[in-house]
Amino acid sequence: MEERFNYSIRTDLALEAQEMNVKDDPSSSDRDGVEVHENKENDITITYVTVDEAGAERIGKKPGHYVTLESLAIRKQDKELQENLAETLSVQLRKLVEACGIKDMDRGLIVGLGNHNVTPDALGPLVTEDVYVTSHLFELHPETVAEGWRPVSAVTPGVMGVTGIETSDMVHGIIEEIKPDFVLVIDALASRSINRINATIQLSDTGIHPGSGVGNKRKEISRETYGIPVISIGVPTVVDAVTITSDTIDYVLKHFGREWREKDRPSNALSPALNPFERKTLTEEDHPDDEQSQAVMGMFGQLAEHEKKQLIKEVLTPLGHNLMVTPKEVDSFIKDMACVIASGINGALHSGVEDGRLESY
Repeated sequence: MEERFNYSIRTDLALEAQEMNVKDDPSSSDRDGVEVHENKENDITITYVTVDEAGAERIGKKPGHYVTLESLAIRKQDKELQENLAETLSVQLRKLVEACGIKDMDRGLIVGLGNHNVTPDALGPLVTEDVYVTSHLFELHPETVAEGWRPVSAVTPGVMGVTGIETSDMVHGIIEEIKPDFVLVIDALASRSINRINATIQLSDTGIHPGSGVGNKRKEISRETYGIPVISIGVPTVVDAVTITSDTIDYVLKHFGREWREKDRPSNALSPALNPFERKTLTEEDHPDDEQSQAVMGMFGQLAEHEKKQLIKEVLTPLGHNLMVTPKEVDSFIKDMACVIASGINGALHSGVEDGRLESY
């Protein structure tokens, strides 16, 4: 039988649980079952989304807490920003742990999902290599364990395309054997937007669906599945061609919208058409009106966002061109992100880890 090495078979990337569709929806409010807050700390944008039963039915997301940290620390490869990101992640993860009713000495199981041999999917396994594992010390040498540390185990179950075993079943078997009080799962995600690649860290107490980002249906890893709290940490590391195409078209429209708006400015005449050293930011305010969009893109410019993506998907998928894409710097990005997340986890789970020295652990 011919062996297939399809990317989607060898990886189980989950789909990004993007909160932006909630935040940008003007109809979202507390009474609708969705509560959204946003603030900034140390150049990090933190978005909190709380969804109750009514909100879950309206927006199609599970009830629970969603926290997104947005920062360019990894993409800029800025060590100081990365340390700030790890500190912020530690604080936010600690809050989520407490909100789930997890006590200081409750035993944790850290699960690093993904395929170690596929770089953009190796985030979970790399994180488990750097987290502080202590369960064996509590069992074999309890006299060596100082105050401020909890029993923590870590496991990398691999992906179904490699092991032939459903990931959720493997995790369930481990839980049945070691009886942890909670599970912390880390996974790489398939992004819904190109500007979120390696730029956001998403926390949630609603679990995760391995494989959903590459069209593979897998059993979810959640409280409903195992009967104990499950906290997920996800980072978008890849994006599909449909999203890239759709976002590019949107950026083209915004570019023309800004040019139309600024065409009469005297300074615009002195600005070079292409400046490789200039960092441009396009916003929703730059988007042209319907008439201008139609002038640039014709009928295509009049399509709603979901209609545009659906059309592009209908064209690319049968041709086999809906590729999964990752940045060329992915090797260093994944290593840095794994270090940030592992540092944040160590600080959140073990009060004995000193603030400001997370990377030392």
